[in-house]
Amino acid sequence: MNRIVILRISASLLAGIIFGFGLSVSGMIDPARVRGFLDVASGNWDPSLIFVLGGALAVAIPGIALQRTLGRPFLDDRFHLPERKEVDRRLVIGSAIFGTGWGLAGLCPGPAIAGLSIGLAPVFLFTAAMAAGMLIHDRFVASVTK
Repeated sequence: MNRIVILRISASLLAGIIFGFGLSVSGMIDPARVRGFLDVASGNWDPSLIFVLGGALAVAIPGIALQRTLGRPFLDDRFHLPERKEVDRRLVIGSAIFGTGWGLAGLCPGPAIAGLSIGLAPVFLFTAAMAAGMLIHDRFVASVTK
C-alpha cells in the first residue's frame, strides 16, 4: 500500500473515531434523548441537543468556507460533492421516510453505528433493519429508478 492510501485510511479512521466519540458524549446515541429533542409539541421537550446542532454548525460552516477556497483536498485529487442539485420527488419522499424513521426510532445512521458500542438490542435491531433497507434499495429500487 502506498503512503497516500495509508494516510487516507488513517484520516478516515481518526475522523470516524472523533465523530463517534462526539455522538456518544453528546447523547446522540441515546434514542430516548433524541426522541425527547424531536418531540417539541408534548410539553416535555428536551432542548439539550440544540447545543449539539450548534456545535455541528460551528464546525461545518468554517469547513465549507475552507473547502471553497481550496482547489482540492489534501489527500485526494478532487472534492466528492453531490452532483445533483434539484429537489425532486425521490429526494422529498426519501427525506420524509428518513425523518419519520428518525422520529420514531430516535436513531439515524451515524448515531446507530456509534451506538453499537453500548450494546443495546434496539440499536442492533435498527442497524440490521438499516442494512437490510440499504441492500433492498441497492438490489431492487436503484435498478428500477435508473
